[in-house]
Amino acid sequence: MQLPEDQNGPHLNGKHLRPESLMMSYGYNPEWSEMAVKAPIYQTSTFVFKNAEEGKAFFELAYGLREKHAEEQLGLIYSRLNNPDLEILENRLRFWDGAEEAAVFASGMAAISTTLLALLKPGDLILHSEPIYGGSDYYIKNILPKFGVKSMGFRANTPIEKVEQMLEESGMADKLAMVYLETPANPTNHLVDIEACAAMAKKHSTADKKVVVAVDNTFLGPVFSHPLKHGADLVLYSATKYIGGHSDLIAGACAGPADLMKQVKGMRTFMGSMASPWTGWMLMRSLETLKIRMECQARGAEVVAAYLKEHPKVDKIYFLGYLQDNPQQQAIYDKQCKAAGSMISFDIKGGEKEAFTFLNNLKLIKLAVSLGGTESLAEHPASMTHSDICLADRAVMGIGEGMVRISVGVEHPEDIISDIAQALEKVVVPVEAEV
Repeated sequence: MQLPEDQNGPHLNGKHLRPESLMMSYGYNPEWSEMAVKAPIYQTSTFVFKNAEEGKAFFELAYGLREKHAEEQLGLIYSRLNNPDLEILENRLRFWDGAEEAAVFASGMAAISTTLLALLKPGDLILHSEPIYGGSDYYIKNILPKFGVKSMGFRANTPIEKVEQMLEESGMADKLAMVYLETPANPTNHLVDIEACAAMAKKHSTADKKVVVAVDNTFLGPVFSHPLKHGADLVLYSATKYIGGHSDLIAGACAGPADLMKQVKGMRTFMGSMASPWTGWMLMRSLETLKIRMECQARGAEVVAAYLKEHPKVDKIYFLGYLQDNPQQQAIYDKQCKAAGSMISFDIKGGEKEAFTFLNNLKLIKLAVSLGGTESLAEHPASMTHSDICLADRAVMGIGEGMVRISVGVEHPEDIISDIAQALEKVVVPVEAEV
């Protein structure tokens, strides 16, 4: 039997079901596939129409040639447009953020690039926080200008009044079309006030042009942060990370209101940047354990961060659990974050040599980029994920040569600490760095 449902989703005994409960079966009817409890992989490129009239009706909706009739749904046509695995996945994914619709992509960068191309045009300005993921930084600063889109960055912890001043002094305030945020920032964990940026975007919107606020929420994932509830229009993910969670797939996601998602999905259709049915099926599996994985990783990160904070060879730690000395950042955290997550960056005393010595001596923790998987990973942002950013800009962003980024997995935290401890023992701190 199907549960009763309204615009906020299924409910039982007058209460709406929580996202973690809906991840098991929502959007799938076992009768569709020999009563299988789990949805199969619909590994097909195309779908058969019952008759020519049905095919015509489906294409009319797909290409926006007419409005949908009451209760009419877009039928299955071709897996570049829609596929059962992707539709079931998207229907489940949207519940975490309370979004009207979601779309999944072949990678996080596919989600970002498709969304930005769908909503920006030549002459527009995109205002973005810094630092952001290196691939996003490169795309905004080097690819979008080829399409006539200009960009302007601001430090993640810059007061909104200063951001407003920078925008006005640039002479491009009237060109503002999107505010693009990554919060927490990669790799410094700096927070951006989403509500303040949304208010700024609304101020610069007109009757003819809405300034869109898009937030990359990859670091905290859909469990510990919900940007749409704080005024963002769209939320973006590298679904490779926590949503996938097992380092065995590449995917991206975008969620938001139906009107914006219609534009994003339209661009996805013609760019061909959708995820495959196999990836969609794997993500459905991963969503079933998303909450328990992320909660386990966050608990482990608290223990690991406490150890690093007191280690004599660690100069500074960047972790959302330690913001007490920064009232501005603490206030943002209290407002828009539900937990500190499992991403930790820290500066080893010294520089690249000392950071590399540490990384080269890890045994349990894997030396690899990416994050959010069940295994702990460590990398060197300055020479790896953020190496495309020039040295001067990295310095301003706080990405130093001694910085190491760790994604805490589901291993026992004391075992992770044991590995960190033995690797730090190999580090010889320069005398000048001790001072």
